[in-house]
Amino acid sequence: MLETIQAKVGDFSPAERRVARAVMAHYPAAGLETVAKLSERAGTSAPSVLRFASRLGFNGFPEFQQALRDELEARNASPLAAMGAGADTQRHHTSAVPGRSLPAQFVTGIERTLERLPANELGSAVSLLADTHRNVTVGGGRFTGLLAKYFVQHLMQLRPKVRDLPDAAVPRADAILRLGKRDVLVLMDYRRYESATLDAAQKAAKSGAKIILLTDRWLSPVASLATVVLPASVDSPSPYDSYVPTMAIIETLIAGVLEELGDEAARRMQSFEALSQELSLIE
Repeated sequence: MLETIQAKVGDFSPAERRVARAVMAHYPAAGLETVAKLSERAGTSAPSVLRFASRLGFNGFPEFQQALRDELEARNASPLAAMGAGADTQRHHTSAVPGRSLPAQFVTGIERTLERLPANELGSAVSLLADTHRNVTVGGGRFTGLLAKYFVQHLMQLRPKVRDLPDAAVPRADAILRLGKRDVLVLMDYRRYESATLDAAQKAAKSGAKIILLTDRWLSPVASLATVVLPASVDSPSPYDSYVPTMAIIETLIAGVLEELGDEAARRMQSFEALSQELSLIE
């Protein structure tokens, strides 16, 4: 819903735009308020709120709010809850590509993700990651922590000043305390969103660090703090969300940084390779 509002905000009247901004600034809570409360928050009239919902394609404000509630339920869904939903859930995971083989479903997820990534967002992410004057810290969650480490090990070979965000309490606190205006914090946060990730983002934002967020289409709460948001499809034939499209985003970022740094990255890769052989880290 947030993406839909962002995409349509340019088509709204000035009054409707104020409603849209009020909803986006306090998403999704503002959208679940009464018409009177939301119009007061937006500094506009109740009819403007109703026209805002209509402009989004809803038959009234209650239908808009029901869509928000449905989205919240989907955002908080766990694999166990998905299994409990039975056949309906299975259809939810596979209906996007009916009749397709499992490999084709993953390919479709990658294609949809890359097609929908805003080019300016992707370009901004590459520029931040390729700025060797900045420190880059990458953190993930329960499952995406593995993807974060994969990303870090590639970036380390292309540029200096890269580290992962530790899981252990003391090293993690130290890493977050050191974030400043010359830092980029890359966070991966997917439903069910993790409070520790939001806490890190809030501290980073206060310190002036730039935040790149990799998330799902429902958007992590970190999105409101992020400089760049890169959403991925998570549709899967199983109750577990798929991170295959997220891996495609990571690979795209790696390729972009390599291209942006050019010879500088090539020289570092050569030095990295030579030292790794000298230390018997690789054969």
